[in-house]
Amino acid sequence: MFKALILQSLYNLSDEQTEFQIRDRLSFMRFLDLSLEDDVPDAKTLWLFREQLTEAGVIEKAFDQFEAYLWEQGFSARKGQIVDASIVPGPRQRNSRKENKRIKQGEAPEGWSEQKRRQKDT
Repeated sequence: MFKALILQSLYNLSDEQTEFQIRDRLSFMRFLDLSLEDDVPDAKTLWLFREQLTEAGVIEKAFDQFEAYLWEQGFSARKGQIVDASIVPGPRQRNSRKENKRIKQGEAPEGWSEQKRRQKDT
């Protein structure tokens, strides 16, 4: 459970996002020593665990000990960011052979506006 709080802290995740990312990312599951069949702590369980550590006044001490352990091992934990992105094709703008010939001669092709000249790689 504490390892889940570490992931949550390093990646600035909400309880719900932590639950989702643990289910979604094999690297998170591997860090938590979970297999695909294992139960993942839900958002409420994470919240309750963090609240219990906070009320007991040990959460900061636990994180300090974790950071000290990493430091002794020659590591440091740095905050990260998860980017959820999709690769999509962009519009393709092809020059005609005639346009390419004029560009190679150092001239602007006929009919190109100032805005179009700014957008094209000549």
